[in-house]
Amino acid sequence: MALFENRVAMVTGGASGIGEAVVKDLLAEGAKVVIADFDEAGAKRLADGYGADRALAFKADVSDAAAVKACVDFAVAKFGGLHLAVNNAGIGAPSTPLADIAVEDWHRVLGVDLHGVFYGMKYQIPAMLASGGGAIVNMASILGAVGWAGSAAYVTSKHAVLGMTKTAALDYAGQAIRVNAVGPAFVDTPALGKTMTEQERSVLADMHAFKRLARPEEVAALTSFLLSDRASFMTGTYYPVDGAFLAR
Repeated sequence: MALFENRVAMVTGGASGIGEAVVKDLLAEGAKVVIADFDEAGAKRLADGYGADRALAFKADVSDAAAVKACVDFAVAKFGGLHLAVNNAGIGAPSTPLADIAVEDWHRVLGVDLHGVFYGMKYQIPAMLASGGGAIVNMASILGAVGWAGSAAYVTSKHAVLGMTKTAALDYAGQAIRVNAVGPAFVDTPALGKTMTEQERSVLADMHAFKRLARPEEVAALTSFLLSDRASFMTGTYYPVDGAFLAR
């Protein structure tokens, strides 16, 4: 039997990069998946490859609580419940010293990277309780464990996601819901390619022991494991996928 047979999943930021890799893993293991993304066209292209009985796209700005609630309600209405969730949607910002960050840029990053995770769990957890339990993975970062000059908003949001993950895990451990966080290092995604030169990518690659960037599929593999019953005694913890970045 497939790992996620008869399970319904919701993945935010699911149209590309890590989110897309997670969606493909879940579908390969039998789940039905709602692919939530601000990029509705990208989400729809991915969903259409599997058919409406397996995958559906939903346009959502996760910084909008009402949009996140609507996505959870959509998953329940279309597929009959919710058992799995990956709060993966995230954004960055240009490198800027803390005092020079525009207030609106601060709120924009925290709106997606922190508040979006809170909104996700706020509405996913009641749906999971109604479905008999479930598992959540919040996509953090290695920058949830260390600082990074010029990225105060992003680093702050990822540190906060770890605290929120631990607390949610304690809140719901007695109700058959597990909550964990995954911390990717720098990952070779389309988003990274749009913001960095090849030389900059090479510098980042050299910060990892393997001298390369992570692949989305490597992050998805751990995410899928944590969502599965194979990780039944694992909750409230942060798991880096970092090529020994944090070991230095």
